Amino acid sequence: MITLSHVSKKYGKKTVLHDISFSVQAGEITGVVGPNGAGKSTLLKCIATMMPPTSGLIIIDGSNAAADPQAVRHLIGYVPQEIAVYQELTVKQNIEFFAKLAGKRDLRAIQERCEEWQLMPHYRKKVKHLSGGNQRKLNILVALLHDPQLLILDEPTVGIDIAAKQEIVSYLKQLAYEGKTILYSSHDAQELQMLCDSYLIMKEGELLFYGPKERLRQHVPYPYNQSFTDSLAHVGEWANR
Repeated sequence: MITLSHVSKKYGKKTVLHDISFSVQAGEITGVVGPNGAGKSTLLKCIATMMPPTSGLIIIDGSNAAADPQAVRHLIGYVPQEIAVYQELTVKQNIEFFAKLAGKRDLRAIQERCEEWQLMPHYRKKVKHLSGGNQRKLNILVALLHDPQLLILDEPTVGIDIAAKQEIVSYLKQLAYEGKTILYSSHDAQELQMLCDSYLIMKEGELLFYGPKERLRQHVPYPYNQSFTDSLAHVGEWANR
């Protein structure tokens, strides 16, 4: 589904991504992990075609995303860290607005998602009156309006309570079960452990590790590998060693 080959990104003389290569299979949930400043958001934006890499190839479902971003954008749903819906509009108005932008007229599927994700009781409320968890749910649902095959989420549960996080993780697992490929950035080790099949660990723009969860403990050195959760929870310390 996704293949990166020797991808680098520079801002002036500063290298933010350095020679990144990996492949993600369709239906896989990959956790993107690393300390602040590791290049996670830049990597996700490059894959989402929001910015071009300086060099290298990004192939999504067989198409060169960097050379022809329009060819793959219909495959991608991108969820940024910040709430990207309109606070003064209702849930319904936001969905209708973004659906129009996406060229979607039949909203039955997304309304069914709203029902599943327990947003229908809030359908006519302004976003500013929703809980943080429900705002985050709506943020994700808007990215699903065009039924993308690849969902890219950059810390989508930041600032919400544990119960709301667990709900969102459960919904995302269902999306993966339905065949969607997910790239998921988070600093929450428990959340990553519950959700992800594989992990991509970064430090200062470099790829330190990419592989399934079964290999992570073997790769992370002592004393950060006492348990699987420890391996993730202390990845920032390990990466900065």
